[in-house]
Amino acid sequence: MLRLSIALSALLFSQLSFAALTPVGLWKTIDEETNEAKSLVRISEQDGVLVGSVEKILNPAKQDAICEKCKGDKKNQPILGLQIIEGAKDAGDGSWQNGEILDPNNGKTYTLKLTPQEQGKVLEVRGYIAFFYRNQYWQRVE
Repeated sequence: MLRLSIALSALLFSQLSFAALTPVGLWKTIDEETNEAKSLVRISEQDGVLVGSVEKILNPAKQDAICEKCKGDKKNQPILGLQIIEGAKDAGDGSWQNGEILDPNNGKTYTLKLTPQEQGKVLEVRGYIAFFYRNQYWQRVE
């Protein structure tokens, strides 16, 4: 009975640990050049695919900013509420890949890799084109 109890506890703990290592949640974005918090992005899962939208802009002067440099249906749309992450899927190695992330500041779309770190408290966000990439480290809010 004790062994069964230990085994069930270990299974429950591993499931809780796994749940904390998902990108799903609310994240504070951090500018990689200034180390300043810029926005809050909510990442959710829809049919096994991650999507993320800007939920809050932290600089009051930029609350009404629009995506002037974006292309297609996102051009001239408000950044607040804009879906900037699309299509990332669980790669089975602790990361979510093959999606896209939009940088509303320059209008560029990058291939995306999301990797939770520090027990899910930090999210490494890598946007890349070919062999060139940028990393940001977002902080979990919830």
